[in-house]
Amino acid sequence: MRPIDQQTILITGATDGLGRALAAGLAAEGATVLVHGRDDRRGAATLQEIGGKASWYRADLSSLAETRALAEAVRTDHPRLDVLVNNAGIGTDGPRQESADGHELTFQVNYLSGYLLTRLLLPTLTASAPARIVNVSSLGQQAVDFDDVMITRGYTGTRAYCQSKLAQVMFTIDLADELAGTGVTANALHPATYMPTKMVSSPISTLEEGVRATHRLVTDPALDEVSGRFFDGLQEARAHAQAYDSDARARLKALSDELTSP
Repeated sequence: MRPIDQQTILITGATDGLGRALAAGLAAEGATVLVHGRDDRRGAATLQEIGGKASWYRADLSSLAETRALAEAVRTDHPRLDVLVNNAGIGTDGPRQESADGHELTFQVNYLSGYLLTRLLLPTLTASAPARIVNVSSLGQQAVDFDDVMITRGYTGTRAYCQSKLAQVMFTIDLADELAGTGVTANALHPATYMPTKMVSSPISTLEEGVRATHRLVTDPALDEVSGRFFDGLQEARAHAQAYDSDARARLKALSDELTSP
């Protein structure tokens, strides 16, 4: 990888919690940080706080159209992209909700829009190689039910969240296979357990622990050739068994391509 002060890094969900702290740290090291979020006021506040070579990109990932527009804006403004950090995510204990596209909301925001954004930015990442894709997932994982992916029956917020996070890991493993030999790596991680973010009422880990683990996947030279792995903090770990089922991953890819087609 290039020296950090020569890198351009896109972080989704960068106006709060882990994303914001990671953006601040990378900006302080001299990286060009592309800060994504869905609220212009919070975006402006984030840019003011972190300083450096940072710029703002607004998009609501509950809309695939806005996700496409985000990718187009990044491609237009930055012909080189060294790192994509898919960090944006939601979690809810409330009733089932649907996105603007008619998909279960957590599945779309946590997984499907990141899938689409990554697919649209792959040509730029590949042309910029060496490059990295980092998917911020979770140890909370539950098998994707291909008979009811949108959880129209037996919905709970926990089930929706855990399914979306496993889907991220499954995508990561597929990406690593697909990108072998291109100089682009893809890894996923559980940054830390119950960090003090807006989704957590009773923190266990510090935000700094999560930032350190995620920052490592973005910058550590020892990981230059490491791809398709899942990390629990700083340690490599095993994901849910479905992540290593090639048939399940193929079904998820086919579904994701179908759901994100224009």
